[in-house]
Amino acid sequence: MTLSFFAKILIATFAFPLAFAQVDPSLVLSRRAELEAELKQYEAQIDQYQDLILAKQKEADSLKRETDILNAEIAKSKLEIKARTLNIQKLNSEIDQKSKNIDVLVSDIVDTKKTLAEFLRKVRQNDDFSILELALIYGNISQFFNELQSIDNLQVSLQEAAAKFSNLKIAEEKAKDELESAKQEEMELKSLQELQKKFLEGREREKQKLLKETKGKESEYQKTLKEKQKNAASIRSQLFLLVGSPSIPFEKALEYANLAEQATGVRPAFLLGLITEESNLGQNIGKGNWKVDLSHARCASQRTAFLSITSELGLDPDLMPVSKRAWYGYCGGAMGPAQFMPTTWLLYKAAIARATGHNPPSPWDPKDAFMGAALLLKDNGARAGDYKSEWTSAMKYLAGANWKKAAYRFYGDDVMAIAVKYQEQIDLLKGLAQR
Repeated sequence: MTLSFFAKILIATFAFPLAFAQVDPSLVLSRRAELEAELKQYEAQIDQYQDLILAKQKEADSLKRETDILNAEIAKSKLEIKARTLNIQKLNSEIDQKSKNIDVLVSDIVDTKKTLAEFLRKVRQNDDFSILELALIYGNISQFFNELQSIDNLQVSLQEAAAKFSNLKIAEEKAKDELESAKQEEMELKSLQELQKKFLEGREREKQKLLKETKGKESEYQKTLKEKQKNAASIRSQLFLLVGSPSIPFEKALEYANLAEQATGVRPAFLLGLITEESNLGQNIGKGNWKVDLSHARCASQRTAFLSITSELGLDPDLMPVSKRAWYGYCGGAMGPAQFMPTTWLLYKAAIARATGHNPPSPWDPKDAFMGAALLLKDNGARAGDYKSEWTSAMKYLAGANWKKAAYRFYGDDVMAIAVKYQEQIDLLKGLAQR
C-alpha cells in the first residue's frame, strides 16, 4: 500500500519531466491590447514622418527647381561671354585690318606726294625755259603742246590721287575709331557678364548646399521611418499570432495547448505550430466532400471510419467539411483543425475522451482536436522537446511511414519555423505575467 502510494506520487511528479511552464491564456487579451496600443502609437508616428518627408521632398523640389534655373542662367551667361569674346576677337581682327589699310594708304599718300613733288620740281625746271626755247628743244610745236597738255593732266591726276588716298585714310581711321569704340563696349559688357556669372555661381553653390542639407534631412527621416515601419510590422506579426483565427482565437488555442501539454508533455508552441500549418488554427478545415475525396478504392477503410464517426456524433456526413485529396496521396478526408484522417481518429478516440471528458469526442471540436494531435505527436516522440524529435514527429504526423521522403521536408521545416514564432510570443507573455 505504502509503496503503491509513493509510486503514484512519483508518477504524478515525474511523468513529464520536460513539461514547459505554462502561461495563463487570460494574459493574451492584455498583451493584445498592449500591442494594439503600441501599434497605434507607431502608426501615428509613421504618419508624422511621412508628412515630414513629403514636406522635405517639396522643399527639395523647390530648391532643385531654383537650382536648375540658376544653372540655366549660368550656362546662358557663359555662352554670352563666349559670344562676346568671339565678337571682340572679330573686332580686333577688323581693327588690325583697318590699321593695315591705313598704313598702306599712308604709304600710298607718301609715294604719291613724292611723285608729285618730283613732278613739280621738273615742271619748275621747265619753267626756266621760254616757250620758244622749249619749242626749239622739241622741234615740233604740235608735239610740244600735246605733251604740255599731258603734263597738266598728269599733275591733276596726281593731285586727285593724293586727295583720294587722303580721304580713304580719313575714312579708314574713322572706321577704326568706331571699331575701337565697339570693342570697348563689348569688353565692358563682358566684364559685367563675368561679374553676373560669379554672382550666379555663388547663389548656385548656396542652393546646392541647401539642397544637400534638405536631402540629408529627408534621408534621416526615411531611416527613422523604416525603423518605425519595421517595428510596426513586428507588432502586426505578433498581433496576427495572438489573434488566432475566427474559429479558434489565440487565447483559446493556447488554453487547449496547455491542457494538451498537461496530458502529453508536448510543448504548446510546437502543437500550435503544427495545427497552424494544418489548418491555420481551424480556419481552413477543408472544402472537400467525403464522397468525392474518399472515392478512391484505396480509401475504403477511411470511408467506413468517416461514416462511423459522423454517425456516432449524429452528424450528416454529406454536410461535414473534409480536406480535398492532396497531391501526395490517394485520399483526402482529413477532419477538423488537426486534420485527422478518420482511421487515425478512431485509434485515438478513447484516449481523447479520457483527456477531455468528451465522449464521444469530435475531430471538429477544437479542444478534442488539439488533444488528439498532442497524443499522436507524443507517440511520435515529440515529448522529448528537442528540435530533432519535434521535427521528426511532425513529419510522421504528415506522412506516417513515408516521413523520410525528401519531398515532404517542407512540412517539418514549416511547423518548426511557426513554433519558433509562437514560442517568442509565449515567452513575451511570461514576461508580462512577471511584471
